[in-house]
Amino acid sequence: MDIECLKERIQNSGVVGAGGAGFPTYAKLDQRVNTIILNCAECEPLLRLHRQLLEKHSEEIVKTLHKIGEVLGASEMIIGIKEDYTKTIEALETCMDNYPGVRLGLLEEVYPAGDEVVLIYEVTGKIVNPGGLPIDIGVAVFNVETIYNVYRALEEGVGVHDKLISVVGEVEHPVTVRVPVGTTIDEVVSMAGKITTKDYVYFLGGPMMGSIGTGNTPVTKTTNAVLVLPRDHYIIQMKNSESSIDLKRAAASCCQCTMCTDLCPRKLLGHPVEPALFMRAATCKDIQEPGIFLDTSFCCSCGLCELYSCFQGLSPRTLMTEYKQGLKKAGIPIPKDIVPKPVGPEREYRKVPIKRLISRLGLAQYDKEAPLDDQLRNVKRVKLMLSQHIGAPAVSIVAKGDEVKMGQTIAEAGKGLSVPIHASITGKILEVTEKYVIIER
Repeated sequence: MDIECLKERIQNSGVVGAGGAGFPTYAKLDQRVNTIILNCAECEPLLRLHRQLLEKHSEEIVKTLHKIGEVLGASEMIIGIKEDYTKTIEALETCMDNYPGVRLGLLEEVYPAGDEVVLIYEVTGKIVNPGGLPIDIGVAVFNVETIYNVYRALEEGVGVHDKLISVVGEVEHPVTVRVPVGTTIDEVVSMAGKITTKDYVYFLGGPMMGSIGTGNTPVTKTTNAVLVLPRDHYIIQMKNSESSIDLKRAAASCCQCTMCTDLCPRKLLGHPVEPALFMRAATCKDIQEPGIFLDTSFCCSCGLCELYSCFQGLSPRTLMTEYKQGLKKAGIPIPKDIVPKPVGPEREYRKVPIKRLISRLGLAQYDKEAPLDDQLRNVKRVKLMLSQHIGAPAVSIVAKGDEVKMGQTIAEAGKGLSVPIHASITGKILEVTEKYVIIER
């Protein structure tokens, strides 16, 4: 198989990053790639689905990782995995000898080990330049579920139509379930038994980088987790804060201790991210050094500065994100050709242990096993969004009343960077719009 054939099959199967922004996987396949990294860092606290999936399907995933490496001509394929994931490592060691060039890259149990830039440095020693991409240094990074979806595309001819999701927090039986894409969050949560608090909120994704959702929110190809939390929980309060008030609080309370900067994972890799200087400049409306504001472009939004580092409970990440979005909307380009500073010895002493982070966030009581149930659950109705990835939305090719089968293409890839969408259940098309398709079993 050559690279163009591989890209075509992966694109036609609708494979995108199974988390984050959902970058179409075929677009990462580039002959400049020399190192492929499988991301099993399980970055966010409480989440377990990647290590669970890799443990259960280690042979299939390692085989696929190796195949991609062969097609691209990569010299090494590294599985970035935390050394604490002993069961998954044992499963990998039973099959890795069959695939030359594949090795483990053991990681510490710290946050954010799964950040692409951090992960690349930890397992290769290479640094992605500020504003740059992994491909600039010959690296491609894929998460575990993405590679498993590539396996299913290549070996079984299956398009992406289901998703693994961990349900944790205030639920009777925390679990990781496989559900059709388009299932409502309410239905997903019901698979974990009763909700154990009266006034609750759904937090979609991990506690550090996730967002508040609703019960009617449909599962997409990038939905990884649902954290059910009491409405008065610290994480919910922080997420519901208003930036105008955050700015006033910062003006009154920020003492320039620099903890937000000192513990910033990108700053520790030499990137010009200065949360403390930003807070001072933003609250004082000081624009004498515009570079402080331009440098917000290099923030990875991991949330450590506001959810761990700041003992005043201020919101550097939230405010920097707002400025970053403003720069993008104004068409101001990200600064280029910035050379990172050398990594200092202090980095080793400024890593944030996951257990300590969980305790600081008030999540220790939810740090429980969420066993993997890999059998696809049945649901009656799904709402499939046509934009589930970075790039152009898919374009529907079905009409109301059509009968479709699970796995059938119901929307073609749009022009440019895009992938198709596949039916996640067998049934009848109830509604078609420019944004979504609804199917009833």
